[in-house]
Amino acid sequence: MKNLTVFCGSSLGTDEIYERQAFKLGRTLAERSIGLVYGGADVGLMGAVANGCLSKGGRVTGVLPRFIKDKGIAHKNLTEMILVETMHERKTKMDELSDGVIALPGGFGTLEEFFEVLTWGQLGLHKKPVGILNINGFYDPGIF
Repeated sequence: MKNLTVFCGSSLGTDEIYERQAFKLGRTLAERSIGLVYGGADVGLMGAVANGCLSKGGRVTGVLPRFIKDKGIAHKNLTEMILVETMHERKTKMDELSDGVIALPGGFGTLEEFFEVLTWGQLGLHKKPVGILNINGFYDPGIF
């Protein structure tokens, strides 16, 4: 089975279309037998993409630092939850598990994760596809 890492916000954002599209992406991954690898939370767009995948019986792997788990936002219904110590270890593990990366709307953390994986590709550390799902123009100039 192939896996796709999804980076996205831990909040729902300012437009309900972000949540609907995150859920739809998760559902579509499951329908195409593509596993989801994501940050492991049950809140925001992260929770929506995971719930979409789970709603169709998809495989969902969360990678969550212990200090975030201690905040009580870990998704409890995942196929697998991998606990790590640091944010860097989280990105490394997600990269190891995935065959590609897509970023949905999010904040600074989403951008940081996306740009690090993009940089790894530029440096030749992987040859995975990396892309942005620009829901409702979220990443258009002047919007974000």
